[in-house]
Amino acid sequence: MRKAAISRNTKETQIQMTLNLDGTGVCRSETGIGFFDHMLDSFARHGFFDLTVHIKGDLRVDTHHTVEDTGIVLGTAIAEAVGDKKGIRRYGSMFLPMDETLVLTALDLGGRPYFVFDAELPAERVGEFETEMVREFFYAVSYASGMNLHMKQIHGANTHHIIEAFFKAFARALDEATGLDPRITDVLSTKGML
Repeated sequence: MRKAAISRNTKETQIQMTLNLDGTGVCRSETGIGFFDHMLDSFARHGFFDLTVHIKGDLRVDTHHTVEDTGIVLGTAIAEAVGDKKGIRRYGSMFLPMDETLVLTALDLGGRPYFVFDAELPAERVGEFETEMVREFFYAVSYASGMNLHMKQIHGANTHHIIEAFFKAFARALDEATGLDPRITDVLSTKGML
């Protein structure tokens, strides 16, 4: 089973997370940030991942530590769950429309982290969620997992739609990249390792 259970405890956050890459899209998320819980649920549901997230963060300060540290833990969980990467497709991409919004997400699980985020989020907040944290979250996921991740907004006007489209597109691309292909008997690399 391609699963991971990760704990991270700092003076700013205490996080427990489980991830099953071969799930059915069930999410139980308690971050203390309603919109962030909604995004994590969208990620799990649209990637068919089973995800549990329990966080106690310093939300009296702001959402930064909670969101960024969740990204670190999710990236770590992805890396652990995917294991030695034998048989996986490695690459995934998704153009995802949501009402007036269209975004592109493309990723490579090749082990060399890199992150590009090209988006304009008109509102500073959605609920209690600070929208500048979208970039910080995915940056943390990318570097903690060793993932090359590119995210681009093609168009969009509603901040909620743009952010949700990114979470869904990321889920679909990750599901594709972690998918097993019977033609790949080792790892998809001329080097023989990822």
